[in-house]
Amino acid sequence: MGYPAFVGMPLFSRRDSKAVQLAFWIGQLNAIAGSEIPKIRHGSILGEFDGESTGIFRQVSDEKKLRLSPSAVNEYENCPQLYKYRKIEKLPEPPSLDAERGTLVHTILQDLFEFPSAERVPQTAFDLLPSRWSAQLEGKPELKDMVTNEKEWLDRATSLLTTYFALENPTTFEATHREMHLENDFETDVYLHGYVDRLDIAPTGEVRIVDYKTGKSPKPGWEEKALFQLRVYALLYWKSTGVLPRLLQLIYLGDGRVVKSNPSMKDIESAEKVLHHVAKDIFISIEKDYWPPKPSRLCDWCFFKSICPAHNN
Repeated sequence: MGYPAFVGMPLFSRRDSKAVQLAFWIGQLNAIAGSEIPKIRHGSILGEFDGESTGIFRQVSDEKKLRLSPSAVNEYENCPQLYKYRKIEKLPEPPSLDAERGTLVHTILQDLFEFPSAERVPQTAFDLLPSRWSAQLEGKPELKDMVTNEKEWLDRATSLLTTYFALENPTTFEATHREMHLENDFETDVYLHGYVDRLDIAPTGEVRIVDYKTGKSPKPGWEEKALFQLRVYALLYWKSTGVLPRLLQLIYLGDGRVVKSNPSMKDIESAEKVLHHVAKDIFISIEKDYWPPKPSRLCDWCFFKSICPAHNN
């Protein structure tokens, strides 16, 4: 099936010191978990008792709205207890190397479109690596101790960028928007938002939403769950402009696969229903202080496993 509106645009269009660092984060986490921080009434999370709220309990904006995003929805559905740790209590976590590598590659793919089209070639992206990595280290100095082999780290980033150029040819199109922030007053007390890696508008006005993933693509049958994020972006864009995006595209640099979808109104209405349902459940969890953990194989990668009630009777 072709996409005539995007003619000329590709369809596949972002050892000791380490121990000390880990000990620091575990110590900080245990200190918070064992501290005598006064219980904050749930109303303060919704901005109703500003005088009693503390910084780590800032889940909702000053406008008393629950801040909802695709990642927050995914977090709550995967494990309400993890959502509480991250979004309600805002417990500290060490940086994730996978996430930081993703940030590095996303930054380069974003900056690549600052160059004239003829210069958007692999070598330009590779040349950006040292300076963008230095800037990232400056912002998070702890990464220097966590990345024990810098050459291997940069080689992996280079490999991901190489895969990108095998899937897209950025010399043939212009990225209309990069890191585009979409937002909407979704409900009276819910603020919905998200950041789009790239949004392309064809000469005919048709819209393509693109998201870069530095991991591997989902197994067959799991694509729908992965596409939820982009359907939320499509919903936000439609609410803002009245235009339904023509194409949603997930570019997986980890295995060179692209997942595409032509969203229908039924798709984004379905996503909207999920958002309403999850928002309602979060408010119930806040009101009842009920955050049931959902043990799964993902627990082995969770930093909070040591204090999670599912693993500590």
